[in-house]
Amino acid sequence: MQIWIDADACPNPIKEIIYRVANRKQIFVTLVANQWLKIPSSPYIKMQQVEKGYDIADNMIVKQAKANDLVITSDIPLAADALSKQANVLTPRGERYTIDTIKERLVMRDFMETMRASGIQSGGPAPFSAKDREQFANQLDKLITQINKG
Repeated sequence: MQIWIDADACPNPIKEIIYRVANRKQIFVTLVANQWLKIPSSPYIKMQQVEKGYDIADNMIVKQAKANDLVITSDIPLAADALSKQANVLTPRGERYTIDTIKERLVMRDFMETMRASGIQSGGPAPFSAKDREQFANQLDKLITQINKG
């Protein structure tokens, strides 16, 4: 199992949780971003910088992810592509996507995109909270245990 992080949009508190888990459980983690990110010195953590451009980091993650890997992302199309490769997907807020739930998310994403294109303001996501961080940590632990047992 490897963890892939869509790192451009991943909150720093989530990255810190993943760094600790990577070292404690000896799981390889790759952060993929279009800008250089400072990462801790660890044999389990590496940074892969890609050129700037639409979906380049996402495409790199999909290209490299394998079945039973874990992808951390809020990007719904990336999540769908990772799931199609039988990878596991967890959002930085601790929501696990599955083949069943991602279809609904894609429909809602497309609907909201249409609404925004027509001029309707939909706001944005709620600010990242301590509760989100706690939910992510709990779900990450459950998912790693599940993957390692399976």
